[in-house]
Amino acid sequence: MLKLKKTLVAGFSTLAIVSMVISGCGSSGNGGSAVTAPAAGSTGQTTGGQAKDSNGSGGSNDKVEGGTVRVAMATEPDNLDPYMSAATDTGSMMDNVFDGLFEAGENSELVPAIAESYKISKDGLTYTFAIRKGIKFHDGSDLTAEDVKYSYEKLSGLNGKEPLSSKFAAIAEINTPDDHTVVVKLKEKDAAFLAANIVAIVPKDYEEQSGKPIGAGPFKFVSYTPGQQLILEKNGNFYDQERKPSLDRVEFKIMPDPNASVLALQSGDIDMIPGISAQGALQLGDGFQIVSGPQNMVQLMALNNTVKPLNDVKVRQAINHAIDKDVIIQTVAEGGGVKLGSNMSPAMKMYYQEGLEDRYQPDAEKAKMLLKEAGYDNGFKLTITVPSNYAFHVDTAQVIAEQLKAVGIEASIKQIEWSSWLEDVYNNAKYEATIIGLTGKIDPHEVLGRYETKYSKNFFKFSNAEFDDLVNRGRLEIDESKRAELYKQAQTVLADQAAAVFIMDPSRSVAMKGSLHGFKMYPVQKYDFAAMYYSEK
Repeated sequence: MLKLKKTLVAGFSTLAIVSMVISGCGSSGNGGSAVTAPAAGSTGQTTGGQAKDSNGSGGSNDKVEGGTVRVAMATEPDNLDPYMSAATDTGSMMDNVFDGLFEAGENSELVPAIAESYKISKDGLTYTFAIRKGIKFHDGSDLTAEDVKYSYEKLSGLNGKEPLSSKFAAIAEINTPDDHTVVVKLKEKDAAFLAANIVAIVPKDYEEQSGKPIGAGPFKFVSYTPGQQLILEKNGNFYDQERKPSLDRVEFKIMPDPNASVLALQSGDIDMIPGISAQGALQLGDGFQIVSGPQNMVQLMALNNTVKPLNDVKVRQAINHAIDKDVIIQTVAEGGGVKLGSNMSPAMKMYYQEGLEDRYQPDAEKAKMLLKEAGYDNGFKLTITVPSNYAFHVDTAQVIAEQLKAVGIEASIKQIEWSSWLEDVYNNAKYEATIIGLTGKIDPHEVLGRYETKYSKNFFKFSNAEFDDLVNRGRLEIDESKRAELYKQAQTVLADQAAAVFIMDPSRSVAMKGSLHGFKMYPVQKYDFAAMYYSEK
């Protein structure tokens, strides 16, 4: 693979996107529903996973060209258009159809894709991308600088319409001096901008992505049957010969029941489960491979900070003291999780603020005292809204409901469909509390920017001037160490203000049939089927 040429001016330090440093195994089945800014869906993944079959052996036999992989997916695609989708599961499927200027690498680095090189101006405001020649979209049309401009103008709102992504809000102007050069000028320095360039590039003036998506990735879209499956096939004209797929076809089967998925893998009806519980993995027996690793994902109980009594910081702090995260990790995640204290996993080593995981020790008496100070001596009723297709979050909600009883909070659990959750909770913040997982990103601003007052998808409705100031300064700070310190301070504010109950980063295990190889773990949820293949085994 070509090395990414990084032409950086003096005073601009190299981009650091740190890799995962923690380990774990045995996630709860399909349990990492994740809402991101802007994407939402199931769990994220990370580096560090080690493939082995169930009897402890590793490796593979001779590679076989071709074949079909059938994958059990817990959720339906929410929109096939990469700019309209809000589900991480959808993104992990459709990422095989689309390519960006860069791809996220296994070690959190930026890997060249549509862009073969870039340079940044001395003032940090102008990015010049060299577009690789000879790339064709799946409809046979050439991919040029004009397609990149069209894509970024849609994302930034420079096309005169509503911007589709806040990550591109800093763009002031896009120019294409020739067919293979794109010059992006920013309104102000934005340290997070470079990492945003993993977003999909789409064909100019093509507006049918939701029905028949067209990209330039290693696989082509074939069909989607709601409630049944989404099918992709190999792109024989894929531009990167070193990344060209071996597999002929990928079939994503919609299977919300994790137990049914395990039985289907055992019987040979499917070939891969992206998230399987420790119990499910044991149930499989010999002849299957398990790839395990941490996720760079934050499971939390989000609290609507504008709904009474959750608009009182003492009430939110009381809830945090009432919840024993260690119990949740042991019972729901079967011990496979790292306790958290803010919306940042220790996987993001450079930016992670240590010690916050112990900010709220389980203490029922202290919780009661805080509730009394807030005027809720007798507690109150609380509705926890949970997406019903994620047993991991439903189970977590049940444990939390029991723990809240001890301090006088009567919690009821409201299970709703995933599509309803996205609309009611994520899009419109019509809820009191919810259990969800936020997928990890390769830039800290994408993680913490979710809590900014003006962020359109801030479904926490958290608003704090000090926090806003810290993350905005972090977005503009080019010096990595100074930037990291700003985001660490922002995490402390989130914890002190008890914006949510930050629970854990659950581990994740992926199960595959013994003859399927090449699955890789990434710091974001990514299923790279171009790297996978069958052996004769």
